[in-house]
Amino acid sequence: MSLSISNVVPAEAPARRTPRRRRRIGGYGKPVLEIVMVLATVAYMFPLYIMISMSFKTAAEAAGSPIAPPQSVHLDNYATAWSEADLGRALINSLIVTVISITVAVLIGAMAGYAIVRGTRRWSTPKLVLFLLGLMIPGQLGMVPLYTLMRDLGLLQSHLSLIIYYAGSLMPMTVFLYAGFLKTVSPTFEEAAKIDGAGWWQTFSRVVFPLLRPVTGTVIIINTINIWNDFLTPMLYLAGTPNRTLPVAVFSFQGEFASEWGLIFAGMVIAALPVLVVYFFLQRHIIQGFAGGLKG
Repeated sequence: MSLSISNVVPAEAPARRTPRRRRRIGGYGKPVLEIVMVLATVAYMFPLYIMISMSFKTAAEAAGSPIAPPQSVHLDNYATAWSEADLGRALINSLIVTVISITVAVLIGAMAGYAIVRGTRRWSTPKLVLFLLGLMIPGQLGMVPLYTLMRDLGLLQSHLSLIIYYAGSLMPMTVFLYAGFLKTVSPTFEEAAKIDGAGWWQTFSRVVFPLLRPVTGTVIIINTINIWNDFLTPMLYLAGTPNRTLPVAVFSFQGEFASEWGLIFAGMVIAALPVLVVYFFLQRHIIQGFAGGLKG
């Protein structure tokens, strides 16, 4: 009895072929995704185009089609908006409030995150959850009690009232980002500094804080946008005073020059420009800081 090779060696299984329908979907998926991204970009850029183009138009051109580009660059809108609406003083007020509030939030938030992560590990998670509860409570619930407290302390119509409010309200997100990023940082350098005799503050200021540069950029960007664009809180605390911030100044400017849309949009461009400058210089730190915070 003879055995043939075909009876001993098993036949090879046929190779699986990708269904033609799936290959077609995969082939068309990338162009469709690119078209969707282009449409989303146009949708986001369209309001920016309207704001910039309207800021360069004369009163007659602004009364016409808002979509049409300006026939000529009319820079008098910016000069008038800067001088008559007193945007210079409002810009200084916004800078004072934003810089001091962010400085306080960064210093306290970084130290709190470092104490939570490198402190007693048994209680690190409950302490972090306690800070994160601030993200779950709407800030609108504390508006009336905080306003009453600021009034009783005599802090209304001053920069200090806004600085205290912003430093406290932005602390939960700041601590969350710093704590999450610190969990991804190895404590080797800190242990070496402690062996060399460095104290807690020296270890934090000279070793730990320089390592937090990526997430610090993220914290600065997020807090700057939240503080700079806030309208309701400065309206409650500083309305009707020379200490008003840019959003309040632009709002009053709109009421004073209701028909001068070129001036109104010029004021909006002036108010948005500092945030864009800060984002331009710190944009490379944003993704890295968010990735470290979420990973931790």
